[in-house]
Amino acid sequence: MSKFEAEREKVVNRLIAEGILRTPSVIRSMKIVPREEFVPDDMRSYAYLDNPLPIGQGQTISAPHMCAIMNEALKFEVGHKVLEVGAGSGYHAALVAEIVAPSNIDSKLWGHVYAVEIVPALAVSAQRNLEKTGYLNRVSIINADGSQGYLEEAPYDRIFVTAAAPDVPKPLIEQLKPGGIMVIPVGGQYLYQELLLVEKSAIGEAVTKSVCGVAFVLLRGQYGWKEV
Repeated sequence: MSKFEAEREKVVNRLIAEGILRTPSVIRSMKIVPREEFVPDDMRSYAYLDNPLPIGQGQTISAPHMCAIMNEALKFEVGHKVLEVGAGSGYHAALVAEIVAPSNIDSKLWGHVYAVEIVPALAVSAQRNLEKTGYLNRVSIINADGSQGYLEEAPYDRIFVTAAAPDVPKPLIEQLKPGGIMVIPVGGQYLYQELLLVEKSAIGEAVTKSVCGVAFVLLRGQYGWKEV
């Protein structure tokens, strides 16, 4: 086992012991996806600290425990079509791809992740990271305003947002399938934010509840913060 593999195993086992990681498919994804390949070279030695890390352009890669919390809340299933708002370095999209399109099953059963990134340089680096780790056949990177969703592939079984919005963007609710789930951090620019879970009923009604307090970078775009 390599140094990085041992560190990854240690983080995952701690999150299991703490009750954050519970679902076999979510655990498996975190044991497989190499976080060190999704951070800048000078951050590789810190890849398995359970903290956000800078990835350039004023953005961060989420801490492993936050990815775990979000993925557990989303209740992913194999075959799901997923929208990610805020691709960042591509790490979270890879984790989700390994759940909805696991590498150990027939690709005909795979779902897909559409990851939208507003910052051109980050979209390019996410694409590169996903290519070198073998996920580009399960993840599509789109350089666009993710706060508006991605209508071309809507509706989605699941949506997750990796930056804090002033409120839940209406287009994301509209692009979520009936019976679908979304998680999104919502809150002030400098004050308390909370991770919200939005479930859309069979008749299209959105029911929202709080998961936990969080601290995310701010969502940019039409339905994000105007001055970031």
